[in-house]
Amino acid sequence: MTLMKIELKQVSKSYQQKEAVKHFSLSIAPNDCIGLIGPNGAGKTSLIKMIVGVLEPTSGTILIDGEVIEKRKDTIGYLPQTPQFFSWMTAEETLSFMGQLSHMTPAELVREIPLVLEKVGLKGEEKTKIENFSGGMKQRLGIAQAILHHPKFLVMDEPVSALDPIGRREVLDILTEIKKETAIIFSTHILSDANEICERFCFMKQGEKILDQTVDEMLENEASDQLVITYKGAIDLFLKELKKEQAVKNIVVRGHQLMLTVENLEQNKIPILQQLIACQVDLLSYSIQREDLEEIFFKKVGVSLANNGAF
Repeated sequence: MTLMKIELKQVSKSYQQKEAVKHFSLSIAPNDCIGLIGPNGAGKTSLIKMIVGVLEPTSGTILIDGEVIEKRKDTIGYLPQTPQFFSWMTAEETLSFMGQLSHMTPAELVREIPLVLEKVGLKGEEKTKIENFSGGMKQRLGIAQAILHHPKFLVMDEPVSALDPIGRREVLDILTEIKKETAIIFSTHILSDANEICERFCFMKQGEKILDQTVDEMLENEASDQLVITYKGAIDLFLKELKKEQAVKNIVVRGHQLMLTVENLEQNKIPILQQLIACQVDLLSYSIQREDLEEIFFKKVGVSLANNGAF
């Protein structure tokens, strides 16, 4: 299968007075697996829908091998955030219907449907009606319809966010196999999911691209050392004092752990420790470690103490 190049050039999308996507450019090469990462409302879904041709950009262009998207839709597989199926259809009937929409021949459908059902872990469910499918099974069927016609480019919008841990694990394992033969863009607000299958990340904030690097580049160029404080009990007084410290640039709270990005860390680590002691924090550990991908994301999108690291 010949792979292709996808290019987004200064793509924007406006809804009345709101600009959901702003001058977004991105190049997706053959074999790329890109995580499109951003908080809810960042514009990911609008961008995804423009890439697959469901929405028309207000401005800018999207090209596949130099041709406008409208001429190459048959080369794209699309998994929407919540796949919609006719509940009275069986899995086999659903894929046959979807395959016909992709201009597959009857012979191709007979050959490919059993193969794709086996690939996504639904072998033996050919005659089962969709109304009897679990959420994880519906998501796997959604992947099956997206890859049935052997697309050169697979686009997925939040494919695992609504699943339980078992369903998420199953779908991520399937996508790990699919990416070996198909270029993928994977939209999510859960960085750990994308980190399992993507080698490159594109961060979005308020409709704009704010970072586009491989994992290795990101860890090399964007990560800095941070203070990690693990504690028991209350720390309200200490947090109040931290807000006054100009050297503390970012605070993320996760359970009973604080991650602090600190200017001149070597110079300021002792005063912060002294403040901990003065505030009588029940300290369990106090260490310096390199930021991981989640900390980089929090820093780039402006997550701070105000929302305790949630996004």
